[in-house]
Amino acid sequence: MTPSGGGDGPGRVLREVFGYDRFREPQAEVIQNVVAGRDTLVLMPTGGGKSLCYQIPALVRNGAAVVVSPLLSLMKNQVDALHQNGVRAGRFDSGSSFAENKKTGSRFARGELDIVYVSPERALTDGFERLLGDANIALFAIDEAHCVSHWGHDFRPEYAQLGELFEKFPGVPRIALTATADALIRDEIVEKLRLREPEIFVSSFNRPNIRYAVHEKEGDSSRRLADFIKQNHPGQCGIVYCRTRADTESVAARLEGLGLSAVAYHAGLESELRAERQKRFQDEDDLIVAATVAFGMGIDKPNVRFVAHLSLPKSMEEYYQETGRAGRDGEAADAVLFYGLADLGKNLYMLEQSEAAADIKQRRRDRLNTLLGFAETVTCRRRAILEYFGETPQADNCGNCDNCLNPPKVIDGTVAVQKLLSCVHRTGERFGMGHIADVLTGKSTPKVKKFGHQNLPTFNIGDEFSAPEWRACARQAMVAGLLAPDNKGYGSLVITSRGRRFLRDRESFQLRRPSAVARRRTESSAARAPQIELGEADAALFEALRALRRDIATREGVPAYIIFHDRTLTALSIAKPSTADAMGLIPGVGANKLKKYGEEFLGAIRRHAEGAAPTADATPDATPDA
Repeated sequence: MTPSGGGDGPGRVLREVFGYDRFREPQAEVIQNVVAGRDTLVLMPTGGGKSLCYQIPALVRNGAAVVVSPLLSLMKNQVDALHQNGVRAGRFDSGSSFAENKKTGSRFARGELDIVYVSPERALTDGFERLLGDANIALFAIDEAHCVSHWGHDFRPEYAQLGELFEKFPGVPRIALTATADALIRDEIVEKLRLREPEIFVSSFNRPNIRYAVHEKEGDSSRRLADFIKQNHPGQCGIVYCRTRADTESVAARLEGLGLSAVAYHAGLESELRAERQKRFQDEDDLIVAATVAFGMGIDKPNVRFVAHLSLPKSMEEYYQETGRAGRDGEAADAVLFYGLADLGKNLYMLEQSEAAADIKQRRRDRLNTLLGFAETVTCRRRAILEYFGETPQADNCGNCDNCLNPPKVIDGTVAVQKLLSCVHRTGERFGMGHIADVLTGKSTPKVKKFGHQNLPTFNIGDEFSAPEWRACARQAMVAGLLAPDNKGYGSLVITSRGRRFLRDRESFQLRRPSAVARRRTESSAARAPQIELGEADAALFEALRALRRDIATREGVPAYIIFHDRTLTALSIAKPSTADAMGLIPGVGANKLKKYGEEFLGAIRRHAEGAAPTADATPDATPDA
């Protein structure tokens, strides 16, 4: 089927082109709004089906949709996937030759494309504006719309200029989409993109399949991470976010040395090597990528089983968006954050040293403090995320985060924090937490003796805690605003004005018991969100179909998941359809894919069934995850 635009209703397009029987909430309402020609703002979590919200209107309305996308990898991925579904899609990007871009422009002007992807930089050129004037435009879609905001973590100045371009085409509806935006950023999206009385759709930010956990960065974090992966996700792929380029290289090498398949990814690599490693990540089922934060933004890979942070993100939005790259297929996934006192100090120091305006700096400080509160909370982590984004959780206990599965103990930490602040004060506010912990626990190190700190009243007054536990105590004191890193970046701790008031007024302090942080064990992947379990025979068929999918993907030069998602292979393994009509009922099998690949997959199913008892066709339930 090659959609021509204007002839089919959304439900029929969903079934025949994308292979699904029903929409997720609120896809149907969003699509209806756009098809009717009204401006729309959509907030939907990663993996929630944002792309269908403009792809289906593009196939229903007359003309072609123009989709502004910030990353070349995202555009290529989307176009490749649309081609597999028989949709006439093209892209303008710097990775294509002049002749290829010219050919795409000619097809666009002649009405031979249904969807055209373009970067914000190219969209603002005079040449592209002239091309728009010659084409029939169905709608403008602005993906990753939070990039328009100065307050956001992915600000792109070109996004702020798109509104002027859209004003030149007043009859064309606009749909802006993002996974993360608070009320302030939503208002800026509407203003900068000049959305006209838009209907605003906010989906639930809950990702019940993701298990959230926070661990203290103590000792060899790479080994702890490797142990976690081997225990919970052997042979599966994931992303490890690191602070610096050097960190990505060292972490990848460490994981490789511990028997895992891992590579580094960062902007300092040669472009050919970056492209090769990104392709490996898309194609391989067990590769782990240690990367800086930009990685993954343009990748729709559905079966990323874990996202780990070995450095502290800058905001809840950044954390949520990056963790959302795990479990896009709805199956069980993990989001694990390792952080320590040094991470906290570095983030605060970098923020204070930035050249941003005072109001922007304060906004970023507030966002970082919110994330720190999330990291140190003793209550449900999912609840903290949902409440941050303005959503009321359905329960106090989600049953799928570390705090709900293994509730931490809370104690009266007033005396402990008084001891900590007193020690920082008596050592002159010139030392980091390692030295402070040595003084508190009575260790006569050469450094302690050099400065005569064994003679201080605070020497050995903290033997109730170990050094790691005192570091956890200091981290909570920093989150509460009682301590701060020095403003010269040396790692020393200083007492804030709030901390001095705490000592003067003898305020109370509730402390997450440090031992609960330092000794918390890594939870296994049991008791996860419900998912389909395959029996031995079905699992064998699944592996056979996965091997066939890999061969087809290699033949066609696309990632394997673009052929069929794992969820579709699972449904095929259970239903074992014997005819094309039966296979066409499987979620994720659209008309074009059935025509292209149906006989190959049906043949693999028949070969597997030889000698086995016949199985009646069945259709497992599923919903679109595009």
